[in-house]
Amino acid sequence: MKKNQRPPRAPSAPIATTSSASVGEAFTFGDPMPVLSRADILDYCEVLSNGEWYEPPVSFTGLAKSFRAGTHHASAIYFKRNVLASTFVPHPKFSREAFRRYALDFLTFGNSIVERKTNRLGQVMEYAPAPAKYVRRKVDMVNYVQTNGFQTKYEFPGGSVFHMLEPDINQEVYGLPEYLGALHAAWLNESSTLFRRRYYENGSHAGFILYMTDAQSNQDDVDSLRGALKKAKGPGNFRNLFVYAPGGKKDGLQVIPVSEVAAKDEFYNIKNVTRDDLLAAHRVPPQLLGIVPSNTGGFGAADTATRVFARNEIEPLQVQFLAINDWAGEEIVRFDEYTLPAVETQPKSA
Repeated sequence: MKKNQRPPRAPSAPIATTSSASVGEAFTFGDPMPVLSRADILDYCEVLSNGEWYEPPVSFTGLAKSFRAGTHHASAIYFKRNVLASTFVPHPKFSREAFRRYALDFLTFGNSIVERKTNRLGQVMEYAPAPAKYVRRKVDMVNYVQTNGFQTKYEFPGGSVFHMLEPDINQEVYGLPEYLGALHAAWLNESSTLFRRRYYENGSHAGFILYMTDAQSNQDDVDSLRGALKKAKGPGNFRNLFVYAPGGKKDGLQVIPVSEVAAKDEFYNIKNVTRDDLLAAHRVPPQLLGIVPSNTGGFGAADTATRVFARNEIEPLQVQFLAINDWAGEEIVRFDEYTLPAVETQPKSA
């Protein structure tokens, strides 16, 4: 890209082309995705320039908030980071802790930034990661600035920044993480959990319905029963409903638990489907995350899954992280092979 040339426009993604007005017309029940107002982070737009730096094509703040939206989303990222850190060989100028931060940024944002810090003689003292969430690329496409979005905090010295990015097919300024397509699954997983939690905590839903149809009941007893049920409600308690329909029908006094209705809200199906979507996006075998199988067949041997995961996922990531060595001019990133310890077999007794 030539100097001062505007980066290519990133076309809108299909999942975010409908405006809020058209959604209101298509769905009479309102906006179908009000998940903490975060669905808009997938609205691809032009990589805008404010005259000093380029804004990222998606909200990095939204990605950071979504990091803990689903249990399996954050867990899969942490798992990859921990495996990479366990095989990383520390360097005097690039510690294991610095690499952990560097790898976590790359897996979360698709971008990772490291700054070369020198002394007054120009000698390198250390390589320090900078938070990718706040680092922006300047319009000259060479220099970088760290900002909180509306004012400059720190401008990196020229040539002191290495920017590793996950390539995006729509622009070349910033990288994007691979899991973007699974964010809706993470949000749905979170929403189903929050709904179930509020169901038990809000104290404004029914515990059971007391249904009385016996016309021979004394009205004073009916009023006393209604009052007792009404006073039983308190913070966090279930609200019980009393229905008096005199008519002398069969089973004149019934207790109808509402929990039977609540069990049919597809909670378990939603949790399982969204979990599978997230694990597919991160390409992490479920047995490595401690997920309990719901079938009798299980997920297969964990050691076999680990070896396949190491070859197909960890090794390519390790190779990608080695790119920093070419920029630094020294081998500051080096990995040991990711292997499983041999299992010692006990000799059979005679």
